[in-house]
This record gives sequence, structure tokens and C-alpha cells, in this order.
Amino acid sequence: MSMNVGPADGDDDVPMSDINTTPLVDIMLVLLIIFLITVPVVLQTVPVKLPSVRYEATQTKPENVNLSVRGEPDGSCGVYWNLTKVDSNELLDRAVKKLEGLIKDVGGAENVTEENMPEAHIRGDINTPYKCIGGAVFTMQRAGFARVGFISEPPPGGKTTRL
Repeated sequence: MSMNVGPADGDDDVPMSDINTTPLVDIMLVLLIIFLITVPVVLQTVPVKLPSVRYEATQTKPENVNLSVRGEPDGSCGVYWNLTKVDSNELLDRAVKKLEGLIKDVGGAENVTEENMPEAHIRGDINTPYKCIGGAVFTMQRAGFARVGFISEPPPGGKTTRL
């Protein structure tokens, strides 16, 4: 290592105040090598057996939104708000109006809590394409619903347990 003390022609020997970046670069290169080695290991997929599904009983509240989603015979997505078929724009409008009505009923957005916030419950047909269910989830989240859940049916004779 050497130290630069300023110009050679001057009488004053004043140390320079530049930061030595060599150790910083060395550390960054070591970290880069470590990440280059570990990232491919993390990204590889390993075949695993997923755990069996346990069902939690659904507590329905009157303010919850019940959606049914299914693939229509013509290949389009059918989304039903209770028993009324809606398209994505109408679904967004209804969901926003539902939340605006809740905010008005509780006296302002500051009074909305986890307990009085409505949930969106989605029942998806087993043969429904993912794009249909994913679109319904996205629309409800875009409207402001923080909790979107899926309703499923336990296997016949199966025991329902709480997680």
C-alpha cells in the first residue's frame, strides 16, 4: 500500500481525503460470486409431494360477496355475483360500490377494521380455466377487497379440521 500526500512541488504535506475503494470492490466481487453460485441452486425445482388439504369452516357474513366463476361453453368466462351474471367492468363497479357503501355505513374510511371489512368468496368450477378465476381475483383486489378467498367442498365423508 502507498499513500499519496499531495503534489511534490509544494511545501505543505497535506494528506488526501479520497476514499480507498479497493476493499469495497473486493467485498462486492466476493458477494457477487457467492450470489452467482447460490442462485441457480435456489431456482432449481425439486419434485415434492404437497401436503394434503385441510378445510377450514367458512363463516359467512351478510356483507361478504359471493362470486361463482365458471368457463362458459363458448370459451368465455362466466362470473356471477350471487345469481346475476356480470362482466368484468360491472364486477368492478359493483365491488367498488359495495366498499363505498360500507365506508359510508361505518362513518368513514378511518372506521373500517378487519372485522367489518367484507370478504370476497369465490367458488370456481373444477373445469374453469385459471384465467377466469385469476381475473375475478384481480378485479376484486383492484376494487379494494383485501381478503379474497376460495370456497371449496371437502371430500365426501372427509373430516373437517381447523388449521
